[in-house]
Amino acid sequence: MNNEMPWWASETFWKKTAIWVTAFMFVVLVILTLDTIPQITAGSERVPAYAVINKHIGYEFNDERNMQVPVIGGDAPLFGKKLSEEDAEALVSHGKKITQGRNCMGCHTLLGNGSYFAPDLTKAWLDPGWSSEPEREALMIAFLMNPEENARSFGSGRVMPNLHISEEEAKAVIAFLKWMSSIDTNGFPYNFTVIDKES
Repeated sequence: MNNEMPWWASETFWKKTAIWVTAFMFVVLVILTLDTIPQITAGSERVPAYAVINKHIGYEFNDERNMQVPVIGGDAPLFGKKLSEEDAEALVSHGKKITQGRNCMGCHTLLGNGSYFAPDLTKAWLDPGWSSEPEREALMIAFLMNPEENARSFGSGRVMPNLHISEEEAKAVIAFLKWMSSIDTNGFPYNFTVIDKES
């Protein structure tokens, strides 16, 4: 009786296979990363440059893609002040750091990351809960600075705690939310309805 183990069942074969598969997948990961970075960088086709906060941002159904997509319109500077690309980047980056520092993703979702305890913030700039476009900026500032007095829990009993956000910080967070709403997220979040364009 032959007790010799087949080559494909040997420990040596599987060790070598594991090394080659790991090395191959590492190369694939590097290639995918190098391909993805330019596509998710601000200023790319799907992720507008930061100065987009100077423009009107809408959200409309695209028949060809069969999903909602951001639509960048005419001039609509945030807080009535047109910013250079550098100033817009600084403001948006500051807002992003505030959302990270206050752990907003502990309750909210941003671009598919975070929690589902509180509303998704990916398209918060376009949320119909802000009443209308002309009132949105003031309502967002008031809410961020004093959420306990300005929250709408819709019967859930969930109210955002006061994170002691200053007016300057609130404006930075709003800039970040406006910029984030301009990103083409392939229709995410789904079934999102937008703010009323009427004044």
